Amino acid sequence: MAAPGARRPLLLLLLAGLAHGASALFEVKNNGTTCIMASFSASFLTTYETANGSQIVNISLPASAEVLKNGSSCGKENVSDPSLTITFGRGYLLTLNFTKNTTRYSVQHMYFTYNLSDTEHFPNAISKEIYTMDSTTDIKADINKAYRCVSDIRVYMKNVTVVLRDATIQAYLSSGNFSKEETHCTQDGPSPTTGPPSPSPPLVPTNPTVSKYNVTGNNGTCLLASMALQLNITYLKKDNKTVTRAFNISPNDTSSGSCGINLVTLKVENKNRALELQFGMNASSSLFFLQGVRLNMTLPDALVPTFSISNHSLKALQATVGNSYKCNTEEHIFVSKMLSLNVFSVQVQAFKVDSDRFGSVEECVQDGNNMLIPIAVGGALAGLILIVLIAYLIGRKRSHAGYQTI
Repeated sequence: MAAPGARRPLLLLLLAGLAHGASALFEVKNNGTTCIMASFSASFLTTYETANGSQIVNISLPASAEVLKNGSSCGKENVSDPSLTITFGRGYLLTLNFTKNTTRYSVQHMYFTYNLSDTEHFPNAISKEIYTMDSTTDIKADINKAYRCVSDIRVYMKNVTVVLRDATIQAYLSSGNFSKEETHCTQDGPSPTTGPPSPSPPLVPTNPTVSKYNVTGNNGTCLLASMALQLNITYLKKDNKTVTRAFNISPNDTSSGSCGINLVTLKVENKNRALELQFGMNASSSLFFLQGVRLNMTLPDALVPTFSISNHSLKALQATVGNSYKCNTEEHIFVSKMLSLNVFSVQVQAFKVDSDRFGSVEECVQDGNNMLIPIAVGGALAGLILIVLIAYLIGRKRSHAGYQTI
């Protein structure tokens, strides 16, 4: 019988397997010299059509994923930019295209290619074609520093939401390895001071307070929401320094809205700011989602005080019409390079609201994953206790068997 200590590696392996997939490391090289390094785990929340309506599948980046050499490049100065392409499964591709200026580099564009003929992930799909979706991102870091983000990075594309977790990314490498200095994402909060301050330090207040919203039209309530909202805005100050600031939406702000057949709007404003959230509906799939964000704001210390941004091609906070979308985990919605919307403790329902009450809940993927980890760990510990107990009983039985009755 194995000694108790011999079982410890088995328990650690079990716990590791039950938690999120571990981050994988990807490298792009030119003549043996590394120019791009990226370490993260990823999942791809994808909507597709079947004869019975829309279905949603969550695809995880597998351990077998690898760099596509003929699709990745270190780039050439003034000719082409560096790019990292990761391939896995039957025709799946994740591509990160990088660009830089004198002080910073960024993932200018992200692409995801998926194969609807893959019945393992897309059973009963009407289309069997290969699709490529794309979006800009707010992944950016100082030159010669690694981009670091422990929090989820969510990139919204048409029909696809890409989620990167525990990410470390760096392009234009000078040493062939990740730099010791890091630029942290705004979701993680301010970076610890380890040297000269970053040229654009994020100024983050405390988490916003949850507010309740109700939009009513001629046919009754068309929007019911409970959520805390925060704006992350990047702008140029009067002293020509770029700064990223966070602004909380207050429960004291005035709210209004409108109800339409295919569009529901919620407007939250005060004397310096007007934020409009637009919810759309896919009639064929009976899904509602956050489709657009429009912000008009005055920034007194900005070089150009009037700040105006909009994006009408989003697909966030999605659920079936008649149900409510709920997520306790903070969500980071990229609107543009200068604006991101952080949503906390959200529950929202649009278009069809009965008796001014939320319908059946559809939870976000992040909340489901967060619940799995403590359950898995608890199950593993219970299994370990059971193994030790069985080993103890067997050992005790053998020791008794060594004595004979006289």
